[in-house]
Amino acid sequence: MIRFDQVPPEVMQAMCTPMHQVLSPAPVPGQPTTGALFIGSFAAVQDKDMLREHHITHIVQVLDVPWLPAYEKDGFSTYRISIDDATNVDIRPYLEAACNYIDSALRSGRNCLVHCQQGVSRSAAVVLAYLIRNRAMTLDNAMTYLKRKRACVKPNSAFIQALQEWEAASRRPGFSRRFTT
Repeated sequence: MIRFDQVPPEVMQAMCTPMHQVLSPAPVPGQPTTGALFIGSFAAVQDKDMLREHHITHIVQVLDVPWLPAYEKDGFSTYRISIDDATNVDIRPYLEAACNYIDSALRSGRNCLVHCQQGVSRSAAVVLAYLIRNRAMTLDNAMTYLKRKRACVKPNSAFIQALQEWEAASRRPGFSRRFTT
């Protein structure tokens, strides 16, 4: 039996709050206002009314779940990354395309949700990669920022290592930075 008085607050947050806003819509000089970025759990994507209430049109699903319903039929654009939350998984091959998808949605003024099962590890890794690449944050700054938005985020050790390499690559000339603050 679970004793809720013994569950860490960040775990309770993940269990009780399906979604958090990471980035607010923002004006871009000479362009339309950007969309908002959200991070969440599988519970968030199951609540279509909540998605519509937050004007979410784009969803990044970071789950290895073959039975996921097709959200496209409900008017959502989805990008799927089928991976497990395991230390033997290399998330790096997926980061560039995921960041491009998020960036494209936000630049077009659309709101985007990145979710995994609990909104703790896989989705956090993708959002962190976006913050590093597109907002020119360091991994440490991005992690601090994201934890302020969703305290339960905690990418697994392999994802952290991949993000450290992603950050190092982002400092090299020629690394694609689409949107810096």
